[in-house]
Amino acid sequence: MANLAIIGITDWAATQAQVLDVARRIDAGEQPPEGDYHLGFADAAQLLAELPPRRLDTLRAIKRLGPVSIYAVAKALGRNYSNVHADVHKLIGHGLVDKQPDGRVWVPWADVVVKLDASLLSAA
Repeated sequence: MANLAIIGITDWAATQAQVLDVARRIDAGEQPPEGDYHLGFADAAQLLAELPPRRLDTLRAIKRLGPVSIYAVAKALGRNYSNVHADVHKLIGHGLVDKQPDGRVWVPWADVVVKLDASLLSAA
């Protein structure tokens, strides 16, 4: 299982500087660093729009249940299949969930962390 998935608010300039630093290291012949997966949003409003509480509940259920069918996730959450299906596909699109060849879904991260500075909540 891979490292952490860290979700938060990111500053584009800082992200760009980090990417350029890694590119320079690779160009210099260094091995790319093993790292965590970072999913960044421009602001709290965007983060909360893309990952509302029900979608995070879906992510937690998939993590807890392991490789599981979307139907089983919907049943465990007591939610409509089509709504859970839509949430799962959003989570796949964000790189937080993977789908196996047999159709079951799972969280490929040891843990998922959401970092949100409380002072940013007023912008949401």
